[in-house]
Amino acid sequence: MYDWPEIRPATDIYWNALSESLSDRGFLAPAALTRTEDPVPLWQNPALILGQTCGLPFVEILRHQVSIIGTPAYDICCGAGSYFSVIVVREESDFRSLHDLAGARFGFNDPLSQSGYAAFLYQLKSEGLPPDFIKRQKTTGSHRKSIQSVASGEVDVAAIDAVTWELARRHEPAAAARLRVIKHTDPTAGLPYITAKRPRRDIDRIHRAVVDAMASLDEGVREELLLMGFAATTDDDYRIIKTRYDSLMPIR
Repeated sequence: MYDWPEIRPATDIYWNALSESLSDRGFLAPAALTRTEDPVPLWQNPALILGQTCGLPFVEILRHQVSIIGTPAYDICCGAGSYFSVIVVREESDFRSLHDLAGARFGFNDPLSQSGYAAFLYQLKSEGLPPDFIKRQKTTGSHRKSIQSVASGEVDVAAIDAVTWELARRHEPAAAARLRVIKHTDPTAGLPYITAKRPRRDIDRIHRAVVDAMASLDEGVREELLLMGFAATTDDDYRIIKTRYDSLMPIR
């Protein structure tokens, strides 16, 4: 889910470690990471060994088809296995808080994104702002494109996954430097690793394979990927995402 071109060599090193660790436990993992523009068919494939999804697609379409393995902990100053979004505007704009955004153009990566869409709308609601407060919305297609769209003035505001925001500061510095964070959203469980529905013993074996693969990485690779560890999350950790999303029904 964070497969930026700039860190793909590190991602591939990580996958090689994962593939070897999974194979050591009897799972026939492919030698190369599968990359696709549309991950949904892969998430739903009954042969899925290991993938990463967003919490909102998990609770909305996947929870009866997949099993959660756990959730990576990233170096973003948040609880292990948790994340948040930064709400960004252009540096020179007059927007100082969410209450200033009336009439603003909201850019988001995907309407089924927890960090880019649902977290932003829920934050508006939690601050008492009405459902029609943001009338103009534009789908950008990715968090990176949302950052670029705010920087260029195509949209006025976007909510960016905190991991992606750190990647942007490293690898999209010209655009990131033109933006200002006006709010952090409330944290939720982060982007889980999933597998097809399997017995508990197989899920535990895959979990251990991930832990061992992460531990085998050298410090430079972990730093590039922002990896800090692997939290033992479950379906229950994601219920709050479903509850909050359902509460947005009049807005969506």
